[in-house]
Amino acid sequence: MNIVAPHSPEALSSDLIARFAAIVGDRHALTDPIELEAYVTEERNLYHGRSPLVLRPGSTAEVAAICKLAHDTRVALVPQGGNTGLVGGQTPHNGEVVISLKRMDKIREIDLASNTMTVEAGVILQTAQERAANIDRLFPLSLGAQGSCTIGGNLATNAGGTAALAYGLARDMALGVEVVLADGRVLNLLSKLKKDNTGYDLRDLFIGAEGTLGIITAATLKLFPKPRAVETAFVGLQSPEAALQLLCIAQREAAGHLTSFELIAEIALDFSVRHAHNRDPLESRYPWYVLMELSSMREAARGALEAILERGFEDGIVDDAAIAASLQQQEAFWKLREEISPAQKPEGGSIKHDISVPVAAVPAFITEANAAVIELIPGARPVPFGHLGDGNIHYNVSQPVDADKAEFLARWHEVNSVVFAIVLRHGGSISAEHGIGVMKRDELPSVKDPTAMELMRSIKSLLDPHGIMNPGKVV
Repeated sequence: MNIVAPHSPEALSSDLIARFAAIVGDRHALTDPIELEAYVTEERNLYHGRSPLVLRPGSTAEVAAICKLAHDTRVALVPQGGNTGLVGGQTPHNGEVVISLKRMDKIREIDLASNTMTVEAGVILQTAQERAANIDRLFPLSLGAQGSCTIGGNLATNAGGTAALAYGLARDMALGVEVVLADGRVLNLLSKLKKDNTGYDLRDLFIGAEGTLGIITAATLKLFPKPRAVETAFVGLQSPEAALQLLCIAQREAAGHLTSFELIAEIALDFSVRHAHNRDPLESRYPWYVLMELSSMREAARGALEAILERGFEDGIVDDAAIAASLQQQEAFWKLREEISPAQKPEGGSIKHDISVPVAAVPAFITEANAAVIELIPGARPVPFGHLGDGNIHYNVSQPVDADKAEFLARWHEVNSVVFAIVLRHGGSISAEHGIGVMKRDELPSVKDPTAMELMRSIKSLLDPHGIMNPGKVV
Protein backbone atom coordinates (compact mmCIF):
# COMPACT_ATOMS: atom_id res chain seq x y z
CA MET A 1 0.00 0.00 0.00
CA ASN A 2 1.55 3.29 -1.09
CA ILE A 3 -0.36 6.31 0.15
CA VAL A 4 1.57 9.48 -0.59
CA ALA A 5 1.46 12.04 2.21
CA PRO A 6 -0.32 15.27 1.24
CA HIS A 7 1.32 18.66 1.46
CA SER A 8 1.72 20.27 4.86
CA PRO A 9 -0.45 23.35 5.48
CA GLU A 10 2.59 25.60 5.12
CA ALA A 11 2.78 24.53 1.45
CA LEU A 12 -0.64 26.07 0.71
CA SER A 13 0.57 29.20 -1.08
CA SER A 14 -1.47 32.33 -1.63
CA ASP A 15 -1.65 31.39 -5.31
CA LEU A 16 -3.10 27.97 -4.48
CA ILE A 17 -5.57 29.52 -2.05
CA ALA A 18 -6.67 31.84 -4.84
CA ARG A 19 -7.18 28.89 -7.20
CA PHE A 20 -9.38 27.13 -4.66
CA ALA A 21 -11.28 30.36 -3.94
CA ALA A 22 -11.97 30.85 -7.65
CA ILE A 23 -13.96 27.61 -7.65
CA VAL A 24 -16.49 28.73 -5.02
CA GLY A 25 -16.12 32.50 -5.27
CA ASP A 26 -14.28 34.75 -2.81
CA ARG A 27 -17.40 35.15 -0.68
CA HIS A 28 -17.40 31.44 0.07
CA ALA A 29 -13.67 31.00 0.65
CA LEU A 30 -12.88 31.90 4.25
CA THR A 31 -9.38 32.76 5.45
CA ASP A 32 -10.07 35.18 8.30
CA PRO A 33 -9.11 33.51 11.62
CA ILE A 34 -12.26 34.79 13.28
CA GLU A 35 -14.47 33.28 10.57
CA LEU A 36 -12.46 30.06 10.61
CA GLU A 37 -12.93 29.51 14.35
CA ALA A 38 -16.39 27.91 14.02
CA TYR A 39 -14.99 25.29 11.64
CA VAL A 40 -11.87 24.27 13.59
CA THR A 41 -13.45 23.73 17.02
CA GLU A 42 -16.38 21.55 18.05
CA GLU A 43 -19.19 21.71 20.57
CA ARG A 44 -17.62 19.64 23.35
CA ASN A 45 -14.36 21.58 23.11
CA LEU A 46 -12.33 18.37 23.03
CA TYR A 47 -10.66 19.03 19.70
CA HIS A 48 -9.00 22.21 18.45
CA GLY A 49 -7.88 22.18 14.84
CA ARG A 50 -6.36 24.64 12.41
CA SER A 51 -6.94 25.44 8.78
CA PRO A 52 -5.75 28.09 6.34
CA LEU A 53 -8.94 27.89 4.29
CA VAL A 54 -12.60 26.90 4.50
CA LEU A 55 -14.40 26.36 1.21
CA ARG A 56 -18.20 26.44 1.04
CA PRO A 57 -19.22 24.93 -2.31
CA GLY A 58 -22.77 25.31 -3.57
CA SER A 59 -22.92 22.38 -5.96
CA THR A 60 -21.57 18.91 -6.66
CA ALA A 61 -19.63 20.36 -9.61
CA GLU A 62 -17.81 22.74 -7.26
CA VAL A 63 -16.99 19.91 -4.85
CA ALA A 64 -15.64 17.91 -7.78
CA ALA A 65 -13.47 20.82 -8.94
CA ILE A 66 -12.10 21.27 -5.41
CA CYS A 67 -11.23 17.59 -5.12
CA LYS A 68 -9.57 17.51 -8.54
CA LEU A 69 -7.39 20.50 -7.71
CA ALA A 70 -6.56 19.04 -4.28
CA HIS A 71 -5.70 15.69 -5.88
CA ASP A 72 -3.44 17.31 -8.47
CA THR A 73 -1.68 19.52 -5.91
CA ARG A 74 -1.66 17.02 -3.01
CA VAL A 75 -3.71 19.21 -0.65
CA ALA A 76 -5.48 17.45 2.23
CA LEU A 77 -9.22 17.99 2.68
CA VAL A 78 -11.62 17.58 5.60
CA PRO A 79 -15.33 17.45 4.68
CA GLN A 80 -17.68 18.91 7.25
CA GLY A 81 -21.46 18.97 7.69
CA GLY A 82 -23.03 20.49 10.79
CA ASN A 83 -19.81 20.07 12.82
CA THR A 84 -21.71 18.06 15.45
CA GLY A 85 -19.52 14.92 15.34
CA LEU A 86 -18.38 13.46 18.65
CA VAL A 87 -15.14 11.68 17.72
CA GLY A 88 -13.12 14.44 16.03
CA GLY A 89 -13.71 13.19 12.50
CA GLN A 90 -14.81 16.59 11.18
CA THR A 91 -11.92 18.57 12.68
CA PRO A 92 -8.88 19.71 10.61
CA HIS A 93 -6.26 18.57 13.12
CA ASN A 94 -3.23 19.26 10.92
CA GLY A 95 -4.12 22.33 8.92
CA GLU A 96 -6.20 20.66 6.18
CA VAL A 97 -8.55 22.64 3.96
CA VAL A 98 -12.13 22.32 5.21
CA ILE A 99 -14.99 21.71 2.78
CA SER A 100 -18.21 22.80 4.43
CA LEU A 101 -21.24 21.28 2.73
CA LYS A 102 -23.80 23.53 4.45
CA ARG A 103 -24.63 25.54 1.35
CA MET A 104 -25.67 22.38 -0.47
CA ASP A 105 -29.08 22.35 1.17
CA LYS A 106 -31.53 21.69 -1.66
CA ILE A 107 -34.19 19.01 -1.63
CA ARG A 108 -33.90 17.86 -5.22
CA GLU A 109 -36.97 15.66 -5.47
CA ILE A 110 -39.79 14.05 -3.50
CA ASP A 111 -41.37 10.96 -5.04
CA LEU A 112 -44.49 9.87 -3.16
CA ALA A 113 -45.03 6.77 -5.28
CA SER A 114 -41.51 5.53 -4.51
CA ASN A 115 -41.60 6.92 -0.95
CA THR A 116 -38.27 8.63 -1.48
CA MET A 117 -36.75 12.07 -1.00
CA THR A 118 -33.52 13.04 -2.75
CA VAL A 119 -31.59 15.68 -0.82
CA GLU A 120 -28.20 17.35 -0.90
CA ALA A 121 -25.66 16.69 1.81
CA GLY A 122 -26.11 20.02 3.59
CA VAL A 123 -29.81 19.56 4.32
CA ILE A 124 -30.37 19.77 8.07
CA LEU A 125 -31.83 16.56 9.51
CA GLN A 126 -34.74 18.40 11.09
CA THR A 127 -35.55 20.00 7.74
CA ALA A 128 -35.73 16.56 6.14
CA GLN A 129 -38.01 15.38 8.95
CA GLU A 130 -40.30 18.39 8.53
CA ARG A 131 -40.50 18.11 4.76
CA ALA A 132 -41.45 14.46 5.10
CA ALA A 133 -44.13 15.32 7.68
CA ASN A 134 -45.56 18.00 5.39
CA ILE A 135 -46.35 15.33 2.79
CA ASP A 136 -47.75 12.89 5.36
CA ARG A 137 -44.60 10.78 5.49
CA LEU A 138 -41.98 9.99 8.11
CA PHE A 139 -38.20 10.24 7.88
CA PRO A 140 -37.39 8.42 11.13
CA LEU A 141 -33.74 9.27 11.79
CA SER A 142 -33.84 11.17 15.09
CA LEU A 143 -30.84 12.54 17.03
CA GLY A 144 -30.25 15.05 19.77
CA ALA A 145 -28.39 17.27 17.27
CA GLN A 146 -31.12 17.07 14.60
CA GLY A 147 -31.54 20.85 14.55
CA SER A 148 -27.97 21.34 13.31
CA CYS A 149 -26.53 18.05 12.00
CA THR A 150 -26.74 17.40 8.25
CA ILE A 151 -27.78 14.44 6.14
CA GLY A 152 -24.28 14.19 4.67
CA GLY A 153 -22.75 13.99 8.13
CA ASN A 154 -25.40 11.51 9.28
CA LEU A 155 -24.52 9.20 6.39
CA ALA A 156 -20.76 9.74 6.67
CA THR A 157 -20.90 8.55 10.30
CA ASN A 158 -23.79 6.10 9.83
CA ALA A 159 -25.69 7.83 12.62
CA GLY A 160 -28.11 5.86 14.79
CA GLY A 161 -30.45 7.60 17.20
CA THR A 162 -33.55 6.80 19.18
CA ALA A 163 -35.56 5.14 16.38
CA ALA A 164 -32.89 2.64 15.30
CA LEU A 165 -34.76 -0.12 17.12
CA ALA A 166 -37.54 0.07 14.52
CA TYR A 167 -35.93 1.63 11.46
CA GLY A 168 -32.20 0.89 11.66
CA LEU A 169 -29.23 3.23 11.25
CA ALA A 170 -28.68 5.96 8.66
CA ARG A 171 -27.36 3.33 6.24
CA ASP A 172 -30.72 1.55 6.36
CA MET A 173 -32.56 4.75 5.45
CA ALA A 174 -30.63 5.54 2.26
CA LEU A 175 -31.33 3.87 -1.06
CA GLY A 176 -28.51 5.63 -2.86
CA VAL A 177 -25.82 8.30 -2.65
CA GLU A 178 -23.89 10.68 -4.87
CA VAL A 179 -20.19 10.84 -4.02
CA VAL A 180 -17.25 12.92 -5.22
CA LEU A 181 -14.08 10.84 -5.25
CA ALA A 182 -10.63 12.03 -4.28
CA ASP A 183 -9.64 12.74 -7.90
CA GLY A 184 -12.79 14.76 -8.61
CA ARG A 185 -14.81 12.08 -10.39
CA VAL A 186 -18.50 11.99 -9.48
CA LEU A 187 -19.92 8.60 -8.59
CA ASN A 188 -23.69 8.68 -9.16
CA LEU A 189 -25.26 5.95 -7.07
CA LEU A 190 -28.53 7.80 -6.52
CA SER A 191 -31.36 5.33 -6.86
CA LYS A 192 -34.98 4.83 -5.85
CA LEU A 193 -34.73 1.08 -6.33
CA LYS A 194 -35.28 -1.32 -3.46
CA LYS A 195 -33.99 -4.16 -5.64
CA ASP A 196 -30.77 -3.78 -7.61
CA ASN A 197 -28.33 -6.68 -7.85
CA THR A 198 -26.00 -5.24 -10.48
CA GLY A 199 -22.67 -6.08 -8.91
CA TYR A 200 -20.96 -4.80 -5.78
CA ASP A 201 -22.94 -2.48 -3.49
CA LEU A 202 -20.56 0.47 -3.64
CA ARG A 203 -22.99 2.69 -1.73
CA ASP A 204 -22.09 1.11 1.58
CA LEU A 205 -18.39 1.82 1.09
CA PHE A 206 -19.05 5.52 1.62
CA ILE A 207 -21.78 5.41 4.26
CA GLY A 208 -19.91 5.25 7.57
CA ALA A 209 -16.51 5.99 6.01
CA GLU A 210 -16.36 9.46 7.62
CA GLY A 211 -15.23 11.17 4.42
CA THR A 212 -12.04 9.13 4.13
CA LEU A 213 -12.97 7.58 0.76
CA GLY A 214 -15.00 10.35 -0.86
CA ILE A 215 -17.43 13.16 -0.10
CA ILE A 216 -21.15 12.39 -0.05
CA THR A 217 -22.90 15.26 -1.82
CA ALA A 218 -26.47 13.91 -2.09
CA ALA A 219 -28.61 10.96 -1.08
CA THR A 220 -31.91 9.32 -1.88
CA LEU A 221 -33.66 8.68 1.43
CA LYS A 222 -36.42 6.24 2.29
CA LEU A 223 -39.71 7.66 3.54
CA PHE A 224 -42.19 5.75 5.66
CA PRO A 225 -45.91 6.06 6.43
CA LYS A 226 -46.54 8.72 9.05
CA PRO A 227 -47.86 7.15 12.27
CA ARG A 228 -51.40 8.07 13.21
CA ALA A 229 -50.89 7.32 16.89
CA VAL A 230 -47.76 7.80 19.03
CA GLU A 231 -47.83 6.89 22.70
CA THR A 232 -44.99 7.53 25.14
CA ALA A 233 -44.38 6.27 28.68
CA PHE A 234 -41.79 7.04 31.34
CA VAL A 235 -41.24 4.04 33.61
CA GLY A 236 -39.49 3.60 36.95
CA LEU A 237 -37.91 0.25 37.81
CA GLN A 238 -35.16 -1.34 39.88
CA SER A 239 -32.52 -2.62 37.48
CA PRO A 240 -31.34 -3.06 33.89
CA GLU A 241 -32.45 -6.69 34.24
CA ALA A 242 -36.00 -5.47 34.92
CA ALA A 243 -35.76 -3.14 31.93
CA LEU A 244 -34.69 -6.04 29.74
CA GLN A 245 -37.69 -8.07 30.93
CA LEU A 246 -39.96 -5.12 30.11
CA LEU A 247 -38.39 -4.89 26.65
CA CYS A 248 -39.24 -8.53 26.00
CA ILE A 249 -42.85 -7.90 27.04
CA ALA A 250 -43.04 -4.78 24.86
CA GLN A 251 -41.66 -6.54 21.81
CA ARG A 252 -44.16 -9.35 22.26
CA GLU A 253 -47.20 -7.17 22.95
CA ALA A 254 -46.51 -4.27 20.58
CA ALA A 255 -46.49 -6.45 17.45
CA GLY A 256 -43.79 -4.44 15.68
CA HIS A 257 -44.99 -1.01 16.83
CA LEU A 258 -42.25 -0.47 19.44
CA THR A 259 -40.14 2.37 18.02
CA SER A 260 -38.01 3.47 21.00
CA PHE A 261 -36.85 1.87 24.24
CA GLU A 262 -34.37 4.03 26.14
CA LEU A 263 -32.63 3.03 29.38
CA ILE A 264 -31.71 5.81 31.83
CA ALA A 265 -29.78 5.51 35.11
CA GLU A 266 -31.02 7.53 38.09
CA ILE A 267 -27.89 9.67 38.08
CA ALA A 268 -28.52 10.61 34.45
CA LEU A 269 -32.09 11.65 35.25
CA ASP A 270 -30.82 13.60 38.26
CA PHE A 271 -28.37 15.56 36.11
CA SER A 272 -31.05 16.31 33.51
CA VAL A 273 -33.56 17.48 36.12
CA ARG A 274 -31.09 19.63 38.07
CA HIS A 275 -28.99 21.18 35.33
CA ALA A 276 -31.38 21.28 32.36
CA HIS A 277 -34.35 22.33 34.50
CA ASN A 278 -36.49 19.39 33.44
CA ARG A 279 -39.33 18.00 35.51
CA ASP A 280 -39.16 14.54 37.04
CA PRO A 281 -42.05 12.64 35.41
CA LEU A 282 -42.64 10.39 38.45
CA GLU A 283 -43.43 11.23 42.08
CA SER A 284 -40.67 9.04 43.52
CA ARG A 285 -37.12 8.29 42.46
CA TYR A 286 -36.05 4.86 41.15
CA PRO A 287 -32.63 3.36 40.41
CA TRP A 288 -33.46 3.01 36.70
CA TYR A 289 -35.90 4.33 34.14
CA VAL A 290 -37.19 3.41 30.70
CA LEU A 291 -38.51 5.86 28.12
CA MET A 292 -40.68 3.79 25.79
CA GLU A 293 -42.56 4.82 22.66
CA LEU A 294 -45.03 2.99 20.42
CA SER A 295 -46.14 4.18 16.99
CA SER A 296 -49.04 2.83 14.98
CA MET A 297 -50.97 3.49 11.79
CA ARG A 298 -54.14 2.74 13.75
CA GLU A 299 -55.49 4.13 17.00
CA ALA A 300 -54.33 1.05 18.87
CA ALA A 301 -51.03 2.23 20.35
CA ARG A 302 -52.53 3.42 23.66
CA GLY A 303 -54.15 0.07 24.39
CA ALA A 304 -50.95 -1.79 23.55
CA LEU A 305 -48.88 0.48 25.81
CA GLU A 306 -51.30 0.07 28.68
CA ALA A 307 -51.23 -3.72 28.23
CA ILE A 308 -47.40 -3.72 28.35
CA LEU A 309 -47.31 -1.66 31.54
CA GLU A 310 -50.09 -3.70 33.16
CA ARG A 311 -48.14 -6.87 32.52
CA GLY A 312 -45.03 -5.18 33.89
CA PHE A 313 -46.83 -4.29 37.11
CA GLU A 314 -48.29 -7.78 37.44
CA ASP A 315 -44.86 -9.39 37.01
CA GLY A 316 -43.27 -7.06 39.55
CA ILE A 317 -41.04 -5.49 36.90
CA VAL A 318 -42.50 -1.97 36.83
CA ASP A 319 -42.62 0.16 40.01
CA ASP A 320 -44.30 3.25 38.54
CA ALA A 321 -45.11 4.71 35.13
CA ALA A 322 -46.53 7.82 33.52
CA ILE A 323 -48.11 7.85 30.07
CA ALA A 324 -47.87 11.17 28.23
CA ALA A 325 -51.31 12.76 28.07
CA SER A 326 -50.42 15.34 25.43
CA LEU A 327 -47.88 16.20 22.76
CA GLN A 328 -46.38 18.70 25.19
CA GLN A 329 -45.83 15.98 27.76
CA GLN A 330 -44.32 13.66 25.14
CA GLU A 331 -41.86 16.39 24.24
CA ALA A 332 -41.04 16.93 27.92
CA PHE A 333 -40.24 13.22 28.34
CA TRP A 334 -37.92 13.32 25.34
CA LYS A 335 -36.33 16.60 26.39
CA LEU A 336 -35.32 14.97 29.64
CA ARG A 337 -33.60 12.19 27.71
CA GLU A 338 -31.97 14.48 25.15
CA GLU A 339 -30.54 16.82 27.79
CA ILE A 340 -28.61 14.11 29.63
CA SER A 341 -25.31 14.68 27.81
CA PRO A 342 -25.33 18.51 28.06
CA ALA A 343 -26.40 18.24 31.71
CA GLN A 344 -23.17 16.41 32.51
CA LYS A 345 -21.07 19.50 31.76
CA PRO A 346 -21.74 21.25 35.12
CA GLU A 347 -20.58 18.07 36.85
CA GLY A 348 -17.07 18.48 35.43
CA GLY A 349 -15.14 16.17 33.13
CA SER A 350 -16.92 13.31 31.41
CA ILE A 351 -15.24 10.37 29.71
CA LYS A 352 -17.65 9.05 27.11
CA HIS A 353 -18.18 5.71 25.39
CA ASP A 354 -20.55 4.84 22.57
CA ILE A 355 -20.61 1.06 22.77
CA SER A 356 -22.89 -1.78 21.80
CA VAL A 357 -23.24 -5.30 23.12
CA PRO A 358 -25.86 -7.96 22.44
CA VAL A 359 -29.11 -6.76 24.02
CA ALA A 360 -29.19 -9.64 26.51
CA ALA A 361 -25.69 -8.68 27.71
CA VAL A 362 -26.48 -5.05 28.56
CA PRO A 363 -27.23 -5.62 32.28
CA ALA A 364 -24.04 -7.64 32.80
CA PHE A 365 -21.97 -5.10 30.88
CA ILE A 366 -23.23 -2.21 33.01
CA THR A 367 -22.61 -4.09 36.26
CA GLU A 368 -19.08 -5.11 35.28
CA ALA A 369 -18.16 -1.72 33.78
CA ASN A 370 -19.43 0.19 36.84
CA ALA A 371 -17.35 -1.96 39.17
CA ALA A 372 -14.22 -1.75 37.01
CA VAL A 373 -14.38 2.02 36.52
CA ILE A 374 -14.94 2.73 40.22
CA GLU A 375 -12.06 0.41 41.14
CA LEU A 376 -9.82 2.25 38.66
CA ILE A 377 -10.91 5.72 39.78
CA PRO A 378 -12.54 5.71 43.23
CA GLY A 379 -15.40 8.17 43.33
CA ALA A 380 -15.92 8.13 39.57
CA ARG A 381 -19.62 8.32 38.67
CA PRO A 382 -20.80 6.09 35.82
CA VAL A 383 -23.72 7.63 33.88
CA PRO A 384 -25.07 4.89 31.60
CA PHE A 385 -28.03 5.60 29.33
CA GLY A 386 -29.13 4.92 25.80
CA HIS A 387 -30.78 2.60 23.38
CA LEU A 388 -31.42 -0.65 25.25
CA GLY A 389 -33.64 -1.84 22.40
CA ASP A 390 -30.64 -2.23 20.09
CA GLY A 391 -27.89 -2.78 22.67
CA ASN A 392 -26.29 0.65 22.23
CA ILE A 393 -25.35 2.22 25.56
CA HIS A 394 -23.74 5.63 26.00
CA TYR A 395 -21.53 4.67 28.88
CA ASN A 396 -20.35 8.02 30.19
CA VAL A 397 -18.25 8.46 33.31
CA SER A 398 -18.39 11.74 35.23
CA GLN A 399 -15.43 12.77 37.35
CA PRO A 400 -15.43 12.31 41.13
CA VAL A 401 -16.99 15.26 42.95
CA ASP A 402 -14.42 18.05 43.45
CA ALA A 403 -11.76 16.18 41.41
CA ASP A 404 -9.42 18.02 39.08
CA LYS A 405 -11.04 17.99 35.64
CA ALA A 406 -7.80 17.99 33.65
CA GLU A 407 -6.32 15.14 35.69
CA PHE A 408 -9.49 13.10 35.25
CA LEU A 409 -9.69 13.64 31.49
CA ALA A 410 -6.01 12.74 31.18
CA ARG A 411 -7.06 9.18 32.06
CA TRP A 412 -9.47 8.98 29.10
CA HIS A 413 -7.66 6.18 27.29
CA GLU A 414 -6.98 4.34 30.54
CA VAL A 415 -10.72 4.27 31.24
CA ASN A 416 -11.36 3.33 27.60
CA SER A 417 -9.11 0.29 27.94
CA VAL A 418 -11.01 -0.99 30.96
CA VAL A 419 -14.45 -0.41 29.42
CA PHE A 420 -13.53 -1.71 25.96
CA ALA A 421 -12.13 -4.93 27.42
CA ILE A 422 -15.52 -5.63 28.99
CA VAL A 423 -17.29 -4.72 25.74
CA LEU A 424 -15.17 -7.19 23.79
CA ARG A 425 -15.71 -9.96 26.34
CA HIS A 426 -19.41 -9.63 25.65
CA GLY A 427 -18.95 -9.69 21.86
CA GLY A 428 -19.64 -5.97 21.45
CA SER A 429 -18.36 -2.98 19.50
CA ILE A 430 -16.39 0.04 20.72
CA SER A 431 -18.32 2.30 18.34
CA ALA A 432 -22.05 1.85 17.88
CA GLU A 433 -23.20 5.05 16.19
CA HIS A 434 -20.70 7.90 16.60
CA GLY A 435 -17.93 6.63 14.35
CA ILE A 436 -14.18 6.25 14.82
CA GLY A 437 -12.71 9.63 13.87
CA VAL A 438 -9.48 10.23 15.75
CA MET A 439 -10.89 9.36 19.18
CA LYS A 440 -10.91 5.60 18.55
CA ARG A 441 -8.54 5.34 15.59
CA ASP A 442 -5.65 3.94 17.60
CA GLU A 443 -7.86 1.37 19.35
CA LEU A 444 -9.48 0.13 16.14
CA PRO A 445 -6.68 -2.22 14.97
CA SER A 446 -6.72 -4.01 18.32
CA VAL A 447 -10.44 -4.78 18.15
CA LYS A 448 -11.01 -5.24 14.42
CA ASP A 449 -10.32 -8.44 12.53
CA PRO A 450 -6.78 -8.08 11.05
CA THR A 451 -7.97 -9.12 7.60
CA ALA A 452 -10.74 -6.54 7.77
CA MET A 453 -8.22 -3.83 8.69
CA GLU A 454 -6.01 -4.88 5.78
CA LEU A 455 -8.92 -4.67 3.36
CA MET A 456 -9.98 -1.27 4.72
CA ARG A 457 -6.48 0.10 4.20
CA SER A 458 -6.34 -1.38 0.70
CA ILE A 459 -9.64 0.26 -0.24
CA LYS A 460 -8.39 3.56 1.15
CA SER A 461 -5.21 3.27 -0.91
CA LEU A 462 -7.16 2.46 -4.07
CA LEU A 463 -9.67 5.30 -3.80
CA ASP A 464 -7.36 7.88 -2.23
CA PRO A 465 -3.78 7.09 -3.34
CA HIS A 466 -2.47 10.50 -2.25
CA GLY A 467 -4.09 10.33 1.19
CA ILE A 468 -5.89 13.66 0.87
CA MET A 469 -9.37 12.63 2.03
CA ASN A 470 -9.78 13.33 5.76
CA PRO A 471 -6.31 12.01 6.58
CA GLY A 472 -5.60 10.55 10.00
CA LYS A 473 -9.20 9.48 10.58
CA VAL A 474 -10.52 5.90 10.95
CA VAL A 475 -7.52 4.13 9.33
